[in-house]
Amino acid sequence: MYPYVFASLLLVTLATPALAHDEKDSCDGKHSAAAAAPSAPGALKPGGVLVRGEALPKNRAALPLSAVLSKPEDGKKVLVEGVVRRACSQMGCWMELAPAEGGPGVRVTFKDYGFFVPTDSAGAKARVQGTIQVAQLSAAQAEHLRGEGGSMTAGAQREVRLVATGVELRR
Repeated sequence: MYPYVFASLLLVTLATPALAHDEKDSCDGKHSAAAAAPSAPGALKPGGVLVRGEALPKNRAALPLSAVLSKPEDGKKVLVEGVVRRACSQMGCWMELAPAEGGPGVRVTFKDYGFFVPTDSAGAKARVQGTIQVAQLSAAQAEHLRGEGGSMTAGAQREVRLVATGVELRR
């Protein structure tokens, strides 16, 4: 009997951080424990390459992120390159990708929350394949993202995001 009680308590204890994050309406409340596991800090070492999600095409040139952001087309599938400006400090469930030369960035989420990136991904070079989404964030959603380290301003706002099917990070 005691092993079952202990196992139940252990399960609740381990699940608490993920549940606490979900209770804040985080990232549409779709986190999975399996996706969160590989997002620990330090998972991307200098000189290393980290691939999440689907493999990216090797023989296809990436579009400049600045070009995609200048005329975002809702629903368009793209392959872009950039630099990770910041990532979700809680679980790595999103990252902000910016052109290497600076300028406006795009928030990258991960299709069906099937994978995450390390929480310390800032500064990594990234290739990302996914679909552009243009959405309207409520004031509460923007505030939540600010609480996770995002660069959102206060209040409701329009957001261009990229829902990634595959990500490749390099240091």
